[in-house]
Amino acid sequence: RSSLREAVSQLQALGVLEARIGSGTYVRKPVSAHTLHLPLSIEARNLADGLMLTLEVRRGIEVEASMAAARRRTAEDIARMSDALDEMERVHLSEGTSGPADLAFHLTIYQASGNPLFGQVLEQLRGHFERFWDQPFDRPDFAGRSFPFHRQLFEAIRDGDPAAAARHTRAILDIVEEDIRDMSR
Repeated sequence: RSSLREAVSQLQALGVLEARIGSGTYVRKPVSAHTLHLPLSIEARNLADGLMLTLEVRRGIEVEASMAAARRRTAEDIARMSDALDEMERVHLSEGTSGPADLAFHLTIYQASGNPLFGQVLEQLRGHFERFWDQPFDRPDFAGRSFPFHRQLFEAIRDGDPAAAARHTRAILDIVEEDIRDMSR
C-alpha cells in the first residue's frame, strides 16, 4: 500500500495523475514508451533565488510560446484566451491577486501555440510557480503590476503580431523580476 501511495504521489508530481478529493484519481495525460520525462529540481539559496531561476526559464519559454500563438491561433484559441483573461481580470479585481487564473490564461497561450511541449514543460515547472502564489514574501499583490499587460498580450496574439506578443510577454516578466528583486531586499 505504501509503495502504491508513493507511486501515485510521484505521478501526481509529474502531472500525469490528478487527485480530486471525494472524486478519485484521474489520468491527466497519457504515458507511453515514447513519453519524454524531464525531472526538474531547483537548488536555490533562498526563495528569491529560486524565483529568479524559474523566471529565467519562464522567460525563454513564454516569449517563444506567445510568438507561436500569435502565428498559429485559431478562433477557438482566441475565445478560450478571452474567457481565461476575463476570469483572470475578475479574480484580480475581486481578490487583488490571480495566481491560478493567471496560470489558466497562460495555459491557453501555450495551447494556441500549437506546440504541446510548451505546456508540458510548464507542467513540469508548475510546482515551482504555485509555491509562490499564496502570498509570496507575505505580499498578496505579488506581480500585480504586470496585470494590465496581459490584456495587451492577448490583443497582440489575437491580432497575429508575434513581435508585439514577445514584447508584451517580456514586459510582464520584467515587472515580475523587478517585484522579486524589490521583495527580496
